[in-house]
Parts: sequence; C-alpha cells; structure tokens
Amino acid sequence: MSDTDRLGDDKVVAILDRAARGINPVLDLALTDPFGIKGRTFVPTPEERSAAEALLDGIAWVLDTIQFPGTASWEKASDDERARWWVTRIGALNTVAVAFPGMFGVLLNRLPIRDLLGFANQALVLVAVAREHGVTERAEQVELLASVLCRRDADARALSAEGDEPGPVPGESSWRPFALMGVLWRTARTLRALTTELDQRPGPGRTYSLLGNVPVIGVVAAYLGERGALARAAKQGEQWISSHAALTPGLRRVR
Repeated sequence: MSDTDRLGDDKVVAILDRAARGINPVLDLALTDPFGIKGRTFVPTPEERSAAEALLDGIAWVLDTIQFPGTASWEKASDDERARWWVTRIGALNTVAVAFPGMFGVLLNRLPIRDLLGFANQALVLVAVAREHGVTERAEQVELLASVLCRRDADARALSAEGDEPGPVPGESSWRPFALMGVLWRTARTLRALTTELDQRPGPGRTYSLLGNVPVIGVVAAYLGERGALARAAKQGEQWISSHAALTPGLRRVR
C-alpha cells in the first residue's frame, strides 16, 4: 500500500477518538457493583447465612479470586497487576471472537473481518492498560493508540481542535455479562473506516497467519497468533507510557 492511500493523521485521530469515547464508559462500568456482590469481598463472611446469601458469597469469592475490577483483591493489586489482568483475562476472552473466522479458513480470511476485530481488541485492551497506568485523558489515549496500532506520532489535541467533533457514541446504561465483548463489536464498527491502517497493528506471526488459512484448525492458530499479537501490543503500549511518564504529570512509569 502506498503512502498516498493512507488516511491523514486528522482522520485517524478522529476515528480513534470516537473509539476511545465508546470504550471508556464500559471500562468504568466494570468497576460498578449494582447488586452489591463485589462489596461482599470487603467484609468477613457471616457464620450464619441463608442459602441465597451463601450463593452470593460464593460468586463474590470467585470474582475476588480472579481479581475482578471492584473487588477487594483488585483494590490490593498493583498498577502492573491490573494492567496484566486486562491482557490475560478480557483480552483472552475477546480473542475468541477475533479468532472465530479462522474456523472457515481462507474463505473468510480474504475479508478484513479478523484484522478489524483484532485491531478493535487491541484498542480496547490498550485503553484499559493505559488507564491503569494513569493515562486517563482521551487525547493521550488516542496518541497511544495511534502510535501502537497505526505507527503514527500524532498530536491528538491539535488535530482534534482543527477537526469536527465526532458524533455521540452509544454507551452502556448498565453493566451486563459480556459487556466487554459487546464493546469489541461496537468498536470494530467504529474502526471500519481505518481499513488502510489495519496492517499497521502488531499482528500474528507468519506461521500462525499461514495456518489460519486452514479450515477448522485455523481457529486455533488464529487464537494463538492473536494472543501473541495482543501481548506485543500491550508491551508496546507500556513502553509508550514509560517514555511519556517523565513528560506528563499523572502518568505512572511501568515497572
């Protein structure tokens, strides 16, 4: 692809900004506790309790064991541990959807759907990782996404000021199971206009890409390849954060 075919920085920033605006509210909702289940992880388990309360305590124990956001174990976790959680837990779950087209081998691999979902998954996880390290301003998140996923050094603040404000992004009104899987699909729709940028993101290795063209076993190869690509994207994101930590107040250096 020639450089003339690629979008301008202003277009890329506008699209990434819209994606980040859709991702952040859902990540906020992961911390909510509408049914008071996660709150149970902060208090001792009563000796006498009903069967219903025992069930809720059991669910709370599971959430605390996996360090789900908003639990007692999550509050005790370090920034690095929280960042890794998004990569290893949610990233792994969403990668199932990214890899699924590999079930059909080269038939669907000719379409950009897997690259689009992989790009969206990396964007979601990168924003989550960035937030854990103090990157909460959307402009900074967009600059990180542009650097890691599009290999561009963009000034999001300046470009956003020059361009039109993107339209509203549909959000979640309440937390639901697999809400983060849902935001993956919405983010992918938002990022469809970035088709000329999809091959810039950290991608699966050549071996995994070739095996991904084989029906059925391609889904396994695609999953392993995308998991590795996601880990590399997260690593590059943390390197970006570390390089900017000395220049930007509030950013916490990755250890």
